[in-house]
Amino acid sequence: MFKTIDDLIADRHGIAGKPVLVREDLNVPMHDGRVSDDSRLRAAMPTLAELADHGAKVLVLAHFGRPEGHPDPELTLRPIATALADVMGRHVGFLGSPDRHAIDILEPGSITVLENSRFYPGEEKNEVQLARYMATLGDFYVNDAFSAAHRAHVTTEALAHLLPAFAGRAMEAELKALEAALGNPDHPVAAVVGGSKVSTKLEVLTHLLGKVDHLIIGGAMANTFLAARGIDVGKSLCEHDLADAANALMDAAEKANCTVHLPYDVVVATQFAANAAHRTVNVHEIAPDEMILDVGDSAVEALSDVLKTCRTLVWNGPLGAFEYAPFDKATVALARTAAALTREGTLVSVAGGGDTVAALNHAGVADDFSYVSTAGGAFLEWMEGKELPGVKALEA
Repeated sequence: MFKTIDDLIADRHGIAGKPVLVREDLNVPMHDGRVSDDSRLRAAMPTLAELADHGAKVLVLAHFGRPEGHPDPELTLRPIATALADVMGRHVGFLGSPDRHAIDILEPGSITVLENSRFYPGEEKNEVQLARYMATLGDFYVNDAFSAAHRAHVTTEALAHLLPAFAGRAMEAELKALEAALGNPDHPVAAVVGGSKVSTKLEVLTHLLGKVDHLIIGGAMANTFLAARGIDVGKSLCEHDLADAANALMDAAEKANCTVHLPYDVVVATQFAANAAHRTVNVHEIAPDEMILDVGDSAVEALSDVLKTCRTLVWNGPLGAFEYAPFDKATVALARTAAALTREGTLVSVAGGGDTVAALNHAGVADDFSYVSTAGGAFLEWMEGKELPGVKALEA
């Protein structure tokens, strides 16, 4: 269990006028010196605004890029502070060399971004000396950056042991969603796992076997499983050397009473390009010069029927080459089914991963899912069942 901002605000001593260190993810994409996607800034708003509105001196900790322990003027957070101010519609200050004196003279209710935490060589090494210095800057610590929670760094882990620690609103929402998805979900549970390589998702698939009732494998990953079952997948992207691992996983799934769903009809083409000539065939009818680029209509319809029997869905990875029409059809169709079931209130749907977010946005349903995580590495490690240092440190 972890404490949240509610516990911090309810503290009998209050936070008005007190410095609160808040770890956010401000590692945003930049183009020509401007933020090109402010979604992470918007995600930070609720926590920062709530603390400031309660009179705290909000001190924002974040990293940007990979300066590798050395100040780099190209990676300063100063322009990010300006962009954050624009998004929040209120003044946001910046401190390049923070000390307690500089913080003491800040106004209650102010928001100030501190310089890139990775400018300090001890940040990524999780050095105690740096942690002790940073702890002198604040009276409380709030972690609102789930996307960095898989890293044991000073600003993501060590500070939580030196100051009273709490989860910010974005972190709280993420942890509650993940708990609903795999921690203590309503069954039946389905998981959609796609992507190009089984090798990158083996730990995910293995962990899910004991958690879900239906494992839907899509993307080029499915080709490896089909090939392991003796199906000729033509020129499809396939890790033939993982046939034994794929078969072992399917055998383990059977023992765990987990149904593995592989496509039985697929969309194939001889070229990997948008609008390439294509046809839909049974998996046993793939020509030697063809490659699988999407799941067929019949298989998608069957998968939609599976989702209609489920109460919980976890989704990571597309079903096909969704970046190229018409090979986005299966991903879009199943995503829209999941979104409709979520709107009806019969399905809790949690999705995460960069390609997944892009695919759901492409399908126009990202806002209809119960929760969509933008945390790449942390979300994947959570799906692998790994303990996340930044989350563990918050547990009371």
